[in-house]
Amino acid sequence: MTTPSPTAPNEATRQLMTELQSWGLRLPDPDAGAASRRGGAGPSDHKAVTVDGHTIMVPVHTGSASASPFHADAADASGRITLKRASIPIANIAFPKQPRFYALQTFDGVPYAHIATLHSSDVLATTVLQNCIRYEHRDSACQFCAIGQSLAAKRTIAHKTPEQLAEVARAAVLLDGVKHMVLTTGTPPTSDRGAQILCDSAFAIKAAVDLPIQGQCEPPNDDKWFARMKAAGIDTLGMHLEAVTPEVRSRIMPGKATVSLARYMKAFEAAVAVFGRGQVNTYILAGLGDTREAILEMSEKLIALGVYPFVVPFVPISGTPLENHPAPTPEFMRSVLEPLGAMLSQAGLRASEIKAGCGKCGACSSQSKYEK
Repeated sequence: MTTPSPTAPNEATRQLMTELQSWGLRLPDPDAGAASRRGGAGPSDHKAVTVDGHTIMVPVHTGSASASPFHADAADASGRITLKRASIPIANIAFPKQPRFYALQTFDGVPYAHIATLHSSDVLATTVLQNCIRYEHRDSACQFCAIGQSLAAKRTIAHKTPEQLAEVARAAVLLDGVKHMVLTTGTPPTSDRGAQILCDSAFAIKAAVDLPIQGQCEPPNDDKWFARMKAAGIDTLGMHLEAVTPEVRSRIMPGKATVSLARYMKAFEAAVAVFGRGQVNTYILAGLGDTREAILEMSEKLIALGVYPFVVPFVPISGTPLENHPAPTPEFMRSVLEPLGAMLSQAGLRASEIKAGCGKCGACSSQSKYEK
């Protein structure tokens, strides 16, 4: 499954990627090749699509995708898939193959795909704890999150044990050439906010296979957890802001907004001291209501701390309170990503130098394609 690193995309390809991620793609069979992703924690309702050698995640199950100007027919006899805008062919695309580890199951009968899934073409990802104190109460839940959907649909299990994760990670590396792994978690009712669960998981995985790991959780109450996570085998850390202004945070994610922006900034500073510049990342969802200026102002502060801000177009997931919220336009995304790419390059923070995780993968945003 491993492929040579693609060359940097030209301007036309970069613009096409940005437009696909805003508008989505209509497909006759969204599960051709590697299956598309529905529900779950984090960005979802996507499918991995390879454009000009670059694999990106493109919405295929959203309302905006059903009205997208982009569509693709089934593969022809040679396996080629033609991407069309309206009825005009504009590019050839491909889908990563279904990973071989999906065909396996644990000794107690749990399918490997219920424990961890392939993201993009070479990234293994899992939500270790599928329950979240924020999600359990609608008045505190993040309105964009669908962490409970995949559990309700029995496509996953509530808590993946360290032993299960280690078993699946080893198989994914050996069978499918997976290059790094993302461990995220719902927030448990403990002061560490999931850090202990990530430590236990990473320690078991690293004992089984040499695989770079990103852990993702809310800032724990005690900064000592950063050194503990590093010692357990976590190579990079993600603490996701999602929104960058108090008004949007309190409206879109009222529970998570109780962890203040000031606490996030202090946690970022402490985490960078442990993991190093560029090895602490944060997700920012463009399109939730933050202005271009607010996103860039926050990004500038994060970059000054050594944090890599990963700006991703918001995808309205079916079955969530924001399922009818519009995705950001390609023009809005370019207005953010072009100056942000320049800021990151000037600061020497680049996706290619991140050891593991969402920023390194880069498939959920065309951001890295704007870095010089």
